[in-house]
Amino acid sequence: MRFEGKVAIVTGAAQGIGEAYARALAAEGASVVVADLNEDSGNRVAKEIEASGATAMFVRTDVSDAASATALADATVAAYGGIDLL
Repeated sequence: MRFEGKVAIVTGAAQGIGEAYARALAAEGASVVVADLNEDSGNRVAKEIEASGATAMFVRTDVSDAASATALADATVAAYGGIDLL
């Protein structure tokens, strides 16, 4: 697995291309942070990734807001100890 032991933040990961990237990174061993405004879809994606045996969490994020982006980074570091891919 190419990304074993790596931590990836994927913005827009609750649907579409972002969701596909999140799932692909998880399949390659990354711990994935699903970042999106849509809580229902974001939580669904994170739970489905975890159900597949990978590690994931959802963080509600508005990337157009600096405080929200900072909170995303802080939550990721608190949960996984760092960020390898964005």
